[in-house]
Amino acid sequence: MARQLAAIVGQGGVVADLEARRTYESDALVRHRAIPGLVVLPETLEQVRAIVTLCHQRGVPFVARGAGTGLSAGALPVEDGVLIVLSRMRRILDVDVENQRVVVEPGVTNLAVTHAVGGQGYYYAPDPSSQVVCTVGGNVAENSGGAHCLKYGFTTHHVLGLEVVLPDGSLVHLGGEALDTPGYDLVGAFVGSEGTLGIATKITLRILRRPERVETLLASFESTDAAGEAVSAVIGAGIVPAAVEMMDALSIQATEAAVHPGYPAGAGAILIVELDGPAAEVAAQFEEVERLCRAVGCREIRIARDDVERALLWKGRRSAFAAMARVSPNYYVQDGVIPRTALPRVLRRIAELAAAAGLRVANVFHAGDGNLHPLVLYDAGEGETERAEELAGRILEICLEHGGSITGEHGVGADKKAAMPKMFLAADLHAMNLLRCAFDPAGLCNPGKLFPTPRLCGERPGPGRPHPLEQAGLGSVF
Repeated sequence: MARQLAAIVGQGGVVADLEARRTYESDALVRHRAIPGLVVLPETLEQVRAIVTLCHQRGVPFVARGAGTGLSAGALPVEDGVLIVLSRMRRILDVDVENQRVVVEPGVTNLAVTHAVGGQGYYYAPDPSSQVVCTVGGNVAENSGGAHCLKYGFTTHHVLGLEVVLPDGSLVHLGGEALDTPGYDLVGAFVGSEGTLGIATKITLRILRRPERVETLLASFESTDAAGEAVSAVIGAGIVPAAVEMMDALSIQATEAAVHPGYPAGAGAILIVELDGPAAEVAAQFEEVERLCRAVGCREIRIARDDVERALLWKGRRSAFAAMARVSPNYYVQDGVIPRTALPRVLRRIAELAAAAGLRVANVFHAGDGNLHPLVLYDAGEGETERAEELAGRILEICLEHGGSITGEHGVGADKKAAMPKMFLAADLHAMNLLRCAFDPAGLCNPGKLFPTPRLCGERPGPGRPHPLEQAGLGSVF
């Protein structure tokens, strides 16, 4: 098959050497590894279609990959399959500022979109911490968020249209250039489908005008409990900041050692709160945020005086995951969601479980929308890996117990698929699988992700159990 792929993309577009293929064996969640059978790097839509068509004809599974910054093993290769790396498809195809649209290929980075329109007073809102390197195609697959998703939403809120190569090699267009299109919301179904429905080769994005004023403050607290109370107070007052980020003492320590953002020494927790919008509104809300933080016992407030100081505050937060290498040889990133009001209780429970397991957990997360990112620290050489995995799984269960979710923005991938039945009924998962089968009846597109066990298209939810529609007397759905 390598020769056939080389005929499509050229010899330089196929990676067949074992050691070279090992480069692609995982995404950023390196606990999950699989060396792909072949790696291919297309540069055009026509090449992607030809590759997928060949895989379909040969019955070979395939996985699409962007920059490999994902944290759920969502782009984990299949050992006997083809890994389609889209990093060479990085052209910005059209910039239409007047209609607030940009059309890009999947390998374009988030920050590149903002750079393309920044000089005209616009920007692209989704901003994961890896926005310098993560790609729009990967963001579409995982419905990525970022620090500013509290006010501006996730990737799905900024995608207008998609050009998609289906798993049989055919081409479809979902959505369009308007904010809404008739018919089923297939753009909404595709964004966040984790690469299981096809490959996006062209993406139409919505851009926003830069706000008139931006204000950023850092507030330090004695504990995460106090910081959590401040978050609830701010949101409860009807203020919707652009971002509210929290870091605990351990994550502050690691970040300070790594990138020296100048965070307050000895703080039990810090909040980074950013407001943006019309100048008068931001000024009034900023005073109220300061007052509310002080009312719950804030130790210190620092206000960014200019863009340089603002960038330094954010540099610490955006570097937090990588900074953990300063305090631990290994860590496991979790991604659960809870109601904001449950923050103090859940953080205390995580601390109790960590102590019982003899492990440390650093907490850095989007406090405004309750999206937790506990980092379970462990030493793989000391037999701690199993305890870390068990603790990480228990953290997700705690999120569900408090009415939350097993993922907020990192996706399910291969890492959390076993937790899906804890959140969904068998019939719920079957309904999801029906959608997947409509796009990919052969099951070749990113197999082994999302669902806890492999299920063939048309297979019933469980052995000997009728489908709920059949129980309701509505006949067979197959």
